[in-house]
Amino acid sequence: MSTVKTNDNNDLDKELKVIFEDNHLLVVFKPHRLLIQSDESGSPTLFLQICQWIKEKYQKPGNVFLGMVHRLDRPASGLVVFAKTSKGASRLSEQIRAKAMKKKYQLIVQGELKTREGHCVHYLTNPGDGRSQVFETMVPESKRAELLYRVLGVKDGVSLVEVELITGRRHQIRAQMAHLGCPILGDGRYGSTQFFREGAIALVASELGFQHPTSPKELKFELPKELNSVARYWDEH
Repeated sequence: MSTVKTNDNNDLDKELKVIFEDNHLLVVFKPHRLLIQSDESGSPTLFLQICQWIKEKYQKPGNVFLGMVHRLDRPASGLVVFAKTSKGASRLSEQIRAKAMKKKYQLIVQGELKTREGHCVHYLTNPGDGRSQVFETMVPESKRAELLYRVLGVKDGVSLVEVELITGRRHQIRAQMAHLGCPILGDGRYGSTQFFREGAIALVASELGFQHPTSPKELKFELPKELNSVARYWDEH
């Protein structure tokens, strides 16, 4: 992993942490509170930070191509992959559509799930109020949301959980965990009453696995312990 200073004035974002880079892709760490892409707030974004870093590193005179392959909610943190070429973007996106990209998350939830392992299938809608709504059966305009979870530990009324996403819906893990009666720490939007970190929820993208877009090589990345706020919180409390 390399850490690179940038010119961003936001204290959160002065160091871009690059986990892996080659000619076709970048795997980077997204910190809590940093947007992946721009919205109406005009806040700094990881996307523009990476573009600036590529432009400076390779002294590119014009615009930088950067393909956004998947997203991570602003209050979450963890591993994100970007494509540096159009071929890389197309092939990585196809892996996501085919559910071939493996994405695992670590989270701390309030309470205890009913079973130590589970396979959850729900149906999500996005009514436009900032929350995803969860239904047990399909309803109009709903999308299938599927994940696997495994409880790694329980103590003091909270649980450490590993989740593997099968689908990638908006707020999927947050909404499904809350629907199961165990909202993620810090996630007041979905009913959490316990604090995690300022502006953050106890959710990190901890593992990414996929085939390299231009070779048969299988790549797997794990979030370094020093960047895993969930693992650190669990050890310290």
